[in-house]
Amino acid sequence: MNNPSSAQLMYLRQCRRHQLKIKIFRVLILVVFLLQWELCARYGKIDPFIFSSPTRLIICFYQMITSQKLLYHIGITLFETLSSFFFVIILTLLIAAILWFSKTLSETLEPYLVVLNSLPKSALAPLLIVWLGGNYKTIIITGMSVAIFGSILSLYTAFCDMDKEKILLIKTLGGTRNDVMFKIMLPGCIPTLLSIMKVNIGLCLVGVIIGEFIAAKKGLGYLIIYGSQVFKLDWVILSILILCLIAMLLYQLIGSFEKLCLKRN
Repeated sequence: MNNPSSAQLMYLRQCRRHQLKIKIFRVLILVVFLLQWELCARYGKIDPFIFSSPTRLIICFYQMITSQKLLYHIGITLFETLSSFFFVIILTLLIAAILWFSKTLSETLEPYLVVLNSLPKSALAPLLIVWLGGNYKTIIITGMSVAIFGSILSLYTAFCDMDKEKILLIKTLGGTRNDVMFKIMLPGCIPTLLSIMKVNIGLCLVGVIIGEFIAAKKGLGYLIIYGSQVFKLDWVILSILILCLIAMLLYQLIGSFEKLCLKRN
């Protein structure tokens, strides 16, 4: 292997410096925001009862962790989110493949999928709760409803846009539609599927929280609604911040999985 040139080394150093600068700016923005928030709460610029403060949230977090309430609610929301995400990916692959195999079925169902994808899921959630009951299964289905229709349309579109010459080559060599699906379609749509997964993990979390708002008695969505009703706004703000952290961590996890898959390919 040839040693990198001085220009290449300089370029790599510039890239590392740029990444370091971005990380420093991100941390500085967060630190300045938290400091301003704390100072405004302490010196009466904002009402700490309504807007809370970083120190109040730290105390609230410690109290809820020691009472084991918070971890329980986080675990429930994570379970429901990951379950809905798993079922969305499985059903997306299955239904998109069925639509690709049957052109008649795909042309028949396409307008219905578009309508269902455009439907506000917050309007659908109360009906699901009434029909299926207020349990964790219903909340998982609510989480799935937010993501699944758009995922099916995106993956099916990726199937239809696949390289026609590769498909023709497989058929010329005597391959069946199953061969086209498993040798061309699925491997070729891995980047699209990974992009769909990155979007879906956040959508499933949103759907789960919508379900927990309406009918749950556990989970972070329940904590937000209950905290607002009894004016424990520290619970509300802490739950929202934890949801932001969960969304970021899940997105980063899918992003790392995407990089691993693309490297192997």
